Amino acid sequence: MRGILVALLVATPSLLLPGFTTDATEMIALLAILAGGLTFAEYNTDYPSFIEFRDAPPVNRLRFIALFLIFFLLTVIAKHAYEPTHLTGLIAGFGGLIGYLTDFPYSPVRLMILVLPDGSTPFTIDSMRIAAGMAYVIASLTVLSFLFIVRVLNWPAGNGAFNVWINLPLFDPTKGGDVVMRLKRDGRVNMIVGFLLPFIIPALLKLASDFLNPIPLQDPQTRIWVVAAWAFLPTSMIMRGIAMTRIAQLIEEKRRRVYANSEAAQTA
Repeated sequence: MRGILVALLVATPSLLLPGFTTDATEMIALLAILAGGLTFAEYNTDYPSFIEFRDAPPVNRLRFIALFLIFFLLTVIAKHAYEPTHLTGLIAGFGGLIGYLTDFPYSPVRLMILVLPDGSTPFTIDSMRIAAGMAYVIASLTVLSFLFIVRVLNWPAGNGAFNVWINLPLFDPTKGGDVVMRLKRDGRVNMIVGFLLPFIIPALLKLASDFLNPIPLQDPQTRIWVVAAWAFLPTSMIMRGIAMTRIAQLIEEKRRRVYANSEAAQTA
């Protein structure tokens, strides 16, 4: 089921938006199959590869929901220009309000609008504003939801023992140095980079368009994929940083308890 849901997520823009070439459809179908197969293989084995927090819900569930909402809502908003309905009009109007509220000087949304090439039509500019604003709000709410789960619901204490090897396969706890200090350091780096990426990615896209062929952001499917990556990658990194910092805190608390128990035993 996880593999099927991931495949549907990847195929959502191509399935809902009309008027795309056969080559693009075949490429998206291949990508959806690969993503679904990889997810199935990862969750169907006892040995982890690179998907983190596999047995520490709801981290990956929040990521999936956030990415699905970004893909689905941005696709519905783009579909309104081709096949308008009451539902697409309502979502597009709400997205327009969010885009207007988040488009202010030096905001990440404004920077994404500046990525558009000179001479872009007002429709393309409005579409980018709505897509970037909607995606950024969804990403921000996802991070706030995970903070609530960590601080209020005491994640991951309610899920049993936290297996570092299963949930952090890319983190080697035996690679020298104190594991708590390394977790805290990596967590802070992930949060800082995740906070800065919404500002850095537009600059890199603009720089790349100056030296290479400009990205066709007027194409709705390309715009959805670019904006989704721009919003989801920083969100994922910030969540990873919060989770690693939380794991470091739990290890510190366990060390204090063990130390206190050993001192009590010696005193007795």
